[in-house]
Amino acid sequence: MNAFVDQHRDAFGVEPVCRVLQIAPSGYWRYAACQRDPTKRCTRVQRDDTLIPEIECVWQANLSVYGADKVWRQLKRDGTEVARCTVERLMRRLGLRGAVRGKVVRTTVPDPKQPCPLDRVNRQFKADRPNQLWVSDFTYVSTWQGWLYVAFVIDVFARRIVGWRVSRAMTTDFVLDALEQALYARQPERDSLIHHSDRGSQYVSIRYSERLSEAGVEPSVGSKGDSYDNALAETINGLYKAELIHRRGPWKTREALELATLEWVAWFNHVRLLEPIGYIPPAEAEANYYRQLAKQPSPEQAELTACT
Repeated sequence: MNAFVDQHRDAFGVEPVCRVLQIAPSGYWRYAACQRDPTKRCTRVQRDDTLIPEIECVWQANLSVYGADKVWRQLKRDGTEVARCTVERLMRRLGLRGAVRGKVVRTTVPDPKQPCPLDRVNRQFKADRPNQLWVSDFTYVSTWQGWLYVAFVIDVFARRIVGWRVSRAMTTDFVLDALEQALYARQPERDSLIHHSDRGSQYVSIRYSERLSEAGVEPSVGSKGDSYDNALAETINGLYKAELIHRRGPWKTREALELATLEWVAWFNHVRLLEPIGYIPPAEAEANYYRQLAKQPSPEQAELTACT
């Protein structure tokens, strides 16, 4: 209504227009005064004007996938003290929403004739240190060139993606490439790491099992053959589809998907806030672990201290 009064005030005057609209002229004059001098606006409105650009910046900087909770936590990490309900209210006003995950679709097909390793995880996806437990899985993406498949290897300790690969076919070579990237990047010590997957034929193949044995990695395969046996990897797949695939499609080429996946993995590992590890990025969680480990005395130092 204020805009209508602005439009017709010169022709009819403020009070006659307000009388027709059945609004108080004092309300309009207060609005006009605030338009001339923004400092006369209430504290909440002025605060909102300051927060809105910060909220938009955080939302856009994180691939436009954060909801109110993670935007609020990122603002706190950046030093901006604000109530969560305020962030939610302003995001609703701006029309900003977080990514919403869809239904999980099964991609791997078990081979009942192939012998499987024991289930050494039993749905307990917890690790006390990096390179203690990895989980692997892959998902599918529709493109103009046909179906593509994306495999991930995740370190359970901080949910960090340590290996990934895009392929046109669901072959053993495809998931082996993701494993090779993870082994090269992490260089895990022999006999200190468990690798867990579902019962898909690619993961229980002889070649995959032999590569794990050669690297000194203990294999583990879900015993029930459903999504709960590899729930953590399914969760990462779901985030990948919701935060990247569904929001930035349609995908034209394999090259475009690979570049976007590379960007998403880098953001996921170094920027994205993850609730299970305390709303910090995976790389920060690992850095905190090694920082605490460096502060602990070595066995020799501890023995010397005890003797003195």
